[in-house]
Amino acid sequence: MKSHSVIVFIIFLSCLSNTFAQPKFNPNQCIFQPEDKQIAEEKLNLFSSKSKMPISDLIVEIGLSFLGTPYVVASLENGLEEKMVVNLRELDCTTFAESCLALARTVKLGKTDFETYVSVLEQLRYRDGKRNQYPSRLHYFSEWIHNNHHKGIISETVNKNGVNSDKTINYMSTHPSDYPVLKDHPELIPAIAKQEKELATTGFMYFPKTGIPNLYKYLQHGDIIALTSSIDGVDVNHVGIIIKKENEFYLLHAPLSGKKVLVSDGPITDFLRPNSKNNGIMIARPVF
Repeated sequence: MKSHSVIVFIIFLSCLSNTFAQPKFNPNQCIFQPEDKQIAEEKLNLFSSKSKMPISDLIVEIGLSFLGTPYVVASLENGLEEKMVVNLRELDCTTFAESCLALARTVKLGKTDFETYVSVLEQLRYRDGKRNQYPSRLHYFSEWIHNNHHKGIISETVNKNGVNSDKTINYMSTHPSDYPVLKDHPELIPAIAKQEKELATTGFMYFPKTGIPNLYKYLQHGDIIALTSSIDGVDVNHVGIIIKKENEFYLLHAPLSGKKVLVSDGPITDFLRPNSKNNGIMIARPVF
């Protein structure tokens, strides 16, 4: 009986490990330039000696290596088919954060090849790690956090120390003309609306800007953070990586205003001023 239980347990662990198995690299389904492959492999080799470093520290070091990288908008938009885009030459706030996370996870896996990096990136960019046309991408960052928590890539548990938001998230379905694929394929809008409804039902926890001391108790070096939005229908305005210097927290990010990857001049509280459209912070804590 005991040996039977052990076998059942091993089978269970095997099934669990395969639930979010990394997608296999398919060059025909991937959009990248030779320079992207070069940058990825240079960074993977550069940081391979630091694979034992805590992933939070590793993400910050990798992020700092991108300082000065130009900002780009809508680099992932490539049509209904939704090919896997890899662009390390230019970054926006989300692709910067997820690229750093994917590079760090690849280093922690002991790999230095481009193919593994792309597979890791695809796993965290798409719902349950499965890329299947445009709606499968985790377009809303609150869902990106939920889904990657479920995959065991990040932890959102710390947000339970904040407050609950049950705001209606529906910007994409109500502003389809802002999204080239939805504009060209309005038949996708109901699928996006259904996803938004599920997001609204789930809700999310966050730290409101009225409670900075509470946020500071839980914020850590290397956290990926999302600045939550007061705009109707929008969950998150901006994304970045936290850097702790002495007792203060700064943001390592790719802002539209700065046009490149940089570290904020002022602390994170500068993004939470009373007149700001950012109303708080969600934390996505990388785990490995």
